[in-house]
Amino acid sequence: MMGGEMWTQLGSSLTGLMFIWVMFKQYLPYETQGQVEKYAQKLVSLVYPYIRITFHEFTAEGFYERSKAYAAIERYLSTNSTTRAKRLKAEMVRDSKSLVLSMDDYEEIADEFMGLKVWWTSSKNLPKGQVISFYGDEEKRFYTLKFHRRNREIIYGLYLNHVMDEGKAIEVKNRQRKLFTNNRNEERVSWFRKTMWSHVVFEHPATFDTLAMEEKKKKDIINDLITFTRSKDYYKKIGKAWKRGYLLFGPPGTGKSTMIAAMANLLEYDVYDLELTAVKDNTELRKLLIDTSNKSIIVIEDIDCSLDLTGQRKKEEKDEEGDAKDPISKKKKEDQEKSNESSKVTLSGLLNFIDGLWSACGGERIIVFTTNYVEKLDPALIRRGRMDKHIELSYCCFEAFKVLARNYLDLESHDLFETIGKLLEETKISPADVAENLMPKSAEEDADACLGKLIKAIEKAKEEAKLKAAEEEKEKEKAEEEKKAKAEKEEKDKKSDEEVKEKKTGEEVKENGG
Repeated sequence: MMGGEMWTQLGSSLTGLMFIWVMFKQYLPYETQGQVEKYAQKLVSLVYPYIRITFHEFTAEGFYERSKAYAAIERYLSTNSTTRAKRLKAEMVRDSKSLVLSMDDYEEIADEFMGLKVWWTSSKNLPKGQVISFYGDEEKRFYTLKFHRRNREIIYGLYLNHVMDEGKAIEVKNRQRKLFTNNRNEERVSWFRKTMWSHVVFEHPATFDTLAMEEKKKKDIINDLITFTRSKDYYKKIGKAWKRGYLLFGPPGTGKSTMIAAMANLLEYDVYDLELTAVKDNTELRKLLIDTSNKSIIVIEDIDCSLDLTGQRKKEEKDEEGDAKDPISKKKKEDQEKSNESSKVTLSGLLNFIDGLWSACGGERIIVFTTNYVEKLDPALIRRGRMDKHIELSYCCFEAFKVLARNYLDLESHDLFETIGKLLEETKISPADVAENLMPKSAEEDADACLGKLIKAIEKAKEEAKLKAAEEEKEKEKAEEEKKAKAEKEEKDKKSDEEVKEKKTGEEVKENGG
C-alpha cells in the first residue's frame, strides 16, 4: 500500500509540474521565458554533473552547407550503432559503395574512450508550421554528446579529435572512387557554382597482380607507393610537400595507362585526368590544382603531345627549306600552333603546378606523366624532385608473358612456353599485342590455338623488324651515297670555279702586260 501511495504521489507531482510548465509557456512573455530558462539551467547545473554538446547537421555558411563535423560523427557512430542501437535507419548515401546504417531519431548509444563513458543521442527539431524550403526537408537533425564534467579536458581534446579522424577514415574507406576530367570554360556552370571537374565512377579492374611486368620491378613500385602513403610526418620533418611524381615512359602498348589504374586501385585514390589543351592559362591550372582532393592521382598522359612546352625556353630555329615544303610537317606545325593559341599554359606554369608554392595546397597527392618519347621532354620538367621516380615500361619479356598467359588462359606452364621465351628475346613486341593474340576469339579456340597464334604473330613481327632494318640500312647507304655524291659535286664545282678564276686572272695579266 505504501508503494502504491508513493507512485500516486509521484504521478500527482509530475502532473502538477506539467500543468505549471504549460501555464508558464502560455502566459509569460517570450523574453521572460528565456530569462527563466537560463536561470533554471544554471540552477540545474549546480546539481547535474553532465555536460552536453550539440552538433547540428547544417551550418548557416554557404547556403546551409552540411556540417563536416556532423557528417564525420554520423560515419563514426555508424560503426558502433549497428551493434549497440536498438533502432537503426538505412540510407544510400551519395558517393558511398553500399547502404549506410545509422542511429534512428531519438536513439541513444554509449561509447567508451580511454576508460571513460560518453553517450550519443540522435534528435531532430520539427518545423512549427508548414514551410516551403529550397533545401527540402526542414527537419533540423542534430547529435548530442553527453559526458561527465570531470572528463571535459579529455573529451574536448583527445576524444573529439579521435571521432573526427575516425569519421574521415571511414568516409575514405567506404566512398566510391572517381575518375575526373577537367571541363572547358563553357562546360563549367552547374546551378549556383562553377565546376572545374566532372567525374564518373572509377571502376577500372587493373591491379598489380594482373600487370604484365617483371615481379622484382612490381615489388619495387608497390613498396615505393606504400612508403609514400605512410610518410606524412617524414615529409613534414624534411620540409617537403606531401606529394610524389612518377614518369612512365616507353613505346605505345606497354601498359602505362594500366599502371596508373593499378596504382589507384592499390592506394584507393581518386584519379584526375588533366587535359592540358583544355586549360586556358596558368591561373586556371592553379585553380584546377586547388579543386583536387587529397588521396588522389593527377595524370597528364602523353605530355609530349599535349602542348609545345619544350620549345618555350628558347626560340626555335627556323625550319629548313625542305621541311617547309613537306605537307605533313606543315600540317603538324599548324595543328601545334592552333593548340597553343587555345591554351596559354607555359612551361613555367606547369613547373610551378608540379612543385611550386601551389603544390603544397593539400597533401597525399601523386602526379603522373606518361610519354612515348622521353627524350622530347624538357629536362627541367622531369628532373628528380618533380618526377621523383622514372619507370620504363618496355616491350614484352618472358616474365610479363607468363603473367598474361595466367590472366588470359589460366596457364602456369605449357610446352610452347620455351619457344615463346626464345622468340621474345629476339623480337620486340608490346604486351598489348601479346595480350590480343592470347585472347580467345571464339568458344572453339583453346590454349594451344592461342599460343600458336601468338608464335605466328611474334615470327611475323620478327620478319617485319628484319625488313625494316634492311630498308633502314638501304636508306642509310643511299643517304651516304647522296652525301658523297653531293660532296664530290661540290668539290668538282669548287675546282671548276678555281680553274675559271685562274684562267680569268691569267687573261687579265696578259692584257695588262700587252
